Amino acid sequence: QVQLVESGGGLVQPGGSLRLSCLASGTRFTFDRMGWGRVAAGKQRELVATITRGGSTIYADSVKGRFTISSDNAKNTVVLQMNSLKPEDTAVYYCYRDQPYSPRSWGQGTQVTVSS
Repeated sequence: QVQLVESGGGLVQPGGSLRLSCLASGTRFTFDRMGWGRVAAGKQRELVATITRGGSTIYADSVKGRFTISSDNAKNTVVLQMNSLKPEDTAVYYCYRDQPYSPRSWGQGTQVTVSS
C-alpha cells in the first residue's frame, strides 16, 4: 500500500516562503500524477498543484505565480515551493498520488499557518 509522508509545514509571516516535501513509499509503480491539496478551516478541499509523470504542471488560480511544484521521480518525492504566502493560504496541506491499479492515496497532512 502506498504511504505518503509530508514535511515542511509551519508558521510563517505574510510574504514569507515555505517548502513542503512528500515522500512516497510502499510502491514499485511510477506515478501518473502527484500533487497537493489543502483544507482551510470551514472550507472544502482545494487542489492547489499537480505534476504529471511527463512533467506537466497544473495550478489553482489562487496560487499561480506563487507556488511551484516539482518532482524527483527516482526518489519518489514531490516538492511544493510556496512563496509570497498570504494569510488565506493557511490550511492543512495534503500530498496525493495517482498510480496504476490503485485508488488515489493521500498523506496525513501538514499544517501551514501564515500570520504576523
